[in-house]
Amino acid sequence: MRTPGALASGLLFGLGLAISGMVDPAVVLGFLDFGGLPGGTWNPALAGVMGGAIPVAFVLYRLAGSRVPPPSRAIDARLIIGSALFGLGWGMAGLCPGPALEGWIANPRALLFVFPMIVGFGVTPWLTGRAKGARS
Repeated sequence: MRTPGALASGLLFGLGLAISGMVDPAVVLGFLDFGGLPGGTWNPALAGVMGGAIPVAFVLYRLAGSRVPPPSRAIDARLIIGSALFGLGWGMAGLCPGPALEGWIANPRALLFVFPMIVGFGVTPWLTGRAKGARS
């Protein structure tokens, strides 16, 4: 059963987000601000977190081998629109899905991001025709 492993991975991920401060939108927005905004100062902390996460993910994907499905290599409208929406949401809220789900407890305003995100997860399969039982 994969549930214990998924739970352990999620808890470890959440702990890492909390320790690194990535659940604080100010830290994330500080990374996105290269000093162009009045009073803005660039905060490279997120780059350090990503720099530590990428090698770990690389090793774990290699260890997982054939158990991980290969990613789609198609660059289509769905990918471009989804990426743009993700980036806009990230930049406007200072949160991406992991920190938002974890951070709403300490910052209820994060629900302004979390609720539409969850609705989007539910609606997307229907909009793209990929819902269970839908014909390809």
